[in-house]
Parts: sequence; structure tokens; C-alpha cells
Amino acid sequence: MHTSPIFLPLREQHDRLRGGSLSAAQLAETAIDHHASRGDHDHAYLTWNGEATLETARAADRVLASGGDTGPLMGVPISIKDIYAVPGLPTYAGSARRLPRHWEEPGPMVSALLRQLPSVMGKTHSVEFAFGGLGTNAHWGAPRNPWDPVHHRTPGGSSAGAGVSLVNGTASLALGTDTAGSVRVPAAMTGVAGLKTTVGRWSTAQIVPLSATLDTPGLLARSVDDLAFAFDALDGALTSHSRGIPARPSLADLTFGVPEAYFWEECSPGIAESVQAAIRQLEAAGARIVSLDLPRTDELFTLFQQGGLAAVELAAFLKTQLPEAIDGLDPNVAARVKAADDIPGWEYVRRCDVLKSLSASAAECLARVDALLTPTVTLTPPTLESLEPDGAYPKANMQALRNTVVGNFMGLCGLTLPVGKDDAGMPVGLQVLAGPWQDARLLAIGQAIEEQLGNSLAILGAPPAP
Repeated sequence: MHTSPIFLPLREQHDRLRGGSLSAAQLAETAIDHHASRGDHDHAYLTWNGEATLETARAADRVLASGGDTGPLMGVPISIKDIYAVPGLPTYAGSARRLPRHWEEPGPMVSALLRQLPSVMGKTHSVEFAFGGLGTNAHWGAPRNPWDPVHHRTPGGSSAGAGVSLVNGTASLALGTDTAGSVRVPAAMTGVAGLKTTVGRWSTAQIVPLSATLDTPGLLARSVDDLAFAFDALDGALTSHSRGIPARPSLADLTFGVPEAYFWEECSPGIAESVQAAIRQLEAAGARIVSLDLPRTDELFTLFQQGGLAAVELAAFLKTQLPEAIDGLDPNVAARVKAADDIPGWEYVRRCDVLKSLSASAAECLARVDALLTPTVTLTPPTLESLEPDGAYPKANMQALRNTVVGNFMGLCGLTLPVGKDDAGMPVGLQVLAGPWQDARLLAIGQAIEEQLGNSLAILGAPPAP
């Protein structure tokens, strides 16, 4: 499967499209073929747009043939999480009902993308209103994690179909969002790379909100270098802070902090070992590794277990904008939305103040290093069956998000890339965290790490056939 042109690095797709040895229509047709062979099994998409987007791909080819160029992502097959408003495609946000039509009017993120004339293959499954880290959905079902051909394992959430769309060859780039880990968790669980941007760097307008305070648009791709390519393609249109990805640093010039506590607790067999082996490999290549524990992580996790800000802010959105959706919520979402009724206003304000304080503490701590290295997720993707007993889902959901939520509550930008497999044969991710507004440098650091360790295709190979 990896001989397919859709698995080529984005830079190579870009060059071949302009050199005439590859067409946008070929890429779209390849995605359609892969969807025909794996789509029903993997269940990545809520709305498949493959055949319709062929016309867009052919239009892109005509523009290229005439010497035109609408941007670096022109002709690239892309999947979009079903909480983004996209013209001509319905938005459900993982709920049972189609949202009002104004949720099909694009915001800055999708507009910046569409101006480049990519091939939008469809909208991928999301946990209902993005409120969950495992990828389950009572209304539409969960996509299958492609790395287990026998058991139906979770793909990670809330961008549940995003990573699956990359692994199964129906997209070369995926748009997701990250509020507590919803890009990095599915990226880690499906063996791809994922980027959580700094809050406020990219607009969240016309992205159905979970937490107006913490939501961030993000990207998933098969390599960090693909993320860097896509980031450069979009960032200039979305922020005045854009200066492009800096030169890839040498590992010998980098100092990485590695925490001794919190991030390693309750790791499933093989996860800690894979991440530690990757860190040793980076150290052997010249990187300086120092012990560094972020302050107040236990306080942060307690706040997350209490609902953080997301429960209150989602409840406010639903009650004011979509009250008709509340009675039909997925039980795993409904329980947390209902719990927000018991949180008084003063407690919400207190939590906001705590997050500001946590962010200041983290920024001061991380000033000592170039980035922090941790496991992305400490949990082997669970089977759907294992989540059925009372209490099993909330426990697994908390563990899945335990490490990634630190980046959100402390105002950081974050990256994950695959570094191996656990004892169950499922992908393991390395999380790289850096201070706010360091997104471009974080990607350059990630490129240096990836150059040493290898990308997802080199490390994991192809998933087994279903």
C-alpha cells in the first residue's frame, strides 16, 4: 500500500504535481480506491466527498497545466474533522442532528485552505462536540484503529477519524482540533504525527466550540516534515506572527527536559520502554537530556478531573445555541455537560485564574530547555468491549488525556510523533512540548528528532490488512 502516490511526502507530491509526473486527479482517485477497499471497515468518515471532489482535482490540474498555482496544498487530498464548517458539506459535530446551515459557512482556517484548491475528501468522525479522548460515538459508531485487524480498538479522539484517514490512504493531511489532546491522542494512537498550535495563533471561528478558552485548530500528517510543510502553507494567511519554519537545528545544539514524575504513571506495557529508547537514541546522537519536572501537574490533573473549563463552556454553548441537542447527547458527553450545572460562577472564574497561573509557571520552567519530552499517551488503545463496564469509559478517557492536557492547561504548543509499538503491537507516540508561540521552532525541533528516529512509515511500516 505504501507504493501508492498518496503516501508520498507532501513536498514530493507538491513537486511532482508541478513537474507533471503526478496529477491531482490521480491522487484523488487513489484516495477513492483506498476508501472503496477499506472505508466501510475503518469507518473514518461521516461524510465522504471523494467522487464529488474529483471535479475540483481536475480543475486544479487544468490550472497547473496553464502555469497557475493557487498554493502549496493545491491538489493535495485532505480530510477535515466534522466540527469545521465546510461549504457544501453538512456539519454534525458528532451529534445526531445536522447543525444549522450557518455551520457550513467557512471560517478563516477552512477559507485559507480552500483558497489553495486542495481535494477535500470528506469530513471525518468526531466525538460528539469533541468532548472525549477515545474516539467513541453513540450516534455514529467509532472508527476502527487500523493497527489491530482483529479487535475494534479506539482510534483516539476527539479527532477520531483523522488519523485513520491518513493510515488508510484516503488523505495526505488531516485537519483536527485540540482542547485537551484531541489532535495528539488520535495521532499517537494511530501512529502518525500531530500538531497542537498555541491558543490564539489560528482562528477558531466557524469551528463548533467545545471550550472557547482552550480550543486550538491542529494538523495531523504522516510525518513531522509533512506537518511543517502544511503549517508553512497555512500560517501566513492565519497569523501576523508567521515567519516560516526556521532551519532544522542539530540535535547537538538542543537541550531536552525529561520529567521524572507524573507523565510515566500507569503506562501500558511497552509504552514507557519505547519512549525511553527513543530518548536514549536522541542522547546518543548528541542531544543534551536533563531532568525537568513541570510544576503543579498534580493540581492541574485534579482540575481536569473536575471538568476544567470545557464542561462549563460546552454547556453554555449548547444551552444558548443548540438547546434541542441536549436531550439526545451521547451518555458519555451528557454526564459531563449535566455536571456543569453544579459549578458556580465563582468557581469558573477561579479555574480561569488557576490556568493563567499554571501557564506562567510552565513558561518559566520551560525557558531552561528547548522542549520537554514525554510519552504522548500512556494507554494502549482500548477495545470497545473493554469500555462497556460501569466506570470503564471515564477511567480510560482520563488516562488517555492525562499527558496531553498538560499542554492545553499550561498554554503550550505540542507535537507528537511515532517512536515504536507497545507490547500489544499498537503505535506509541513521543510528545514534544514547547512554550507558547514557539510553534514554528517546535516543528523544526520535531524535524530534527524525526530525522534521527525515522518517520511513521519507516518506524511502523504498513498496518495489517483487515
